[in-house]
Amino acid sequence: MSNVMVFDHPLIQHKLSILRDEHTSVKEFRELVSEIAKLMCYEATRDLPLEEVKVKTPVAEAVCRRIAGKKLAIVPILRAGLGMVDGMVDMIPNAKVGHIGLFRDPETLEPVKYYFKMPPDITERDVIVVDPMLATGGSAIAAVSFLKEEGVKNIKLMCIIAAPEGVEAMQKAHPDVEIFAAALDDHLNDHGYIVPGLGDAGDRIFGTK
Repeated sequence: MSNVMVFDHPLIQHKLSILRDEHTSVKEFRELVSEIAKLMCYEATRDLPLEEVKVKTPVAEAVCRRIAGKKLAIVPILRAGLGMVDGMVDMIPNAKVGHIGLFRDPETLEPVKYYFKMPPDITERDVIVVDPMLATGGSAIAAVSFLKEEGVKNIKLMCIIAAPEGVEAMQKAHPDVEIFAAALDDHLNDHGYIVPGLGDAGDRIFGTK
């Protein structure tokens, strides 16, 4: 699991404990998903290259460091992934946002792409795919595959809660993709839900059933 990072930061773990609670309201759940995504974004972008620039302060000239022109894109998997976008855009205001919509074919059980909209220069960007839950891994694997078919080279996956089954499947299909998670839970139940998990993230973000 060398390319998997599970966050142990106290702020993330505290917010995650509230996120899991079945009594947490839709409003608070939505806010927490965004806040956790923002905190995770801090670590997921740690390897961005920097360059030195000279800045004149009110006192003297300072040699500072800025991100070296790296182009980034955030790509949520619809629909739950939308809940993570605002928090990340707060941290990376210049990032472009693409969208991937998937559904599972009832006969083949394979993910089918129904929506795919990317920035025109997506092949020039490093992409962070976001989805709150990495359960079986099917949707994430398909999303990354579709991006690679478009020519995207550098992809990371960020989820809030991951199941070991999903991590294993993702690593097998795309060993080059780093996975960032706030928690690695115990297992999937017979219905494909992460245990202990937090239920259906999309329903809890949007107040649907």
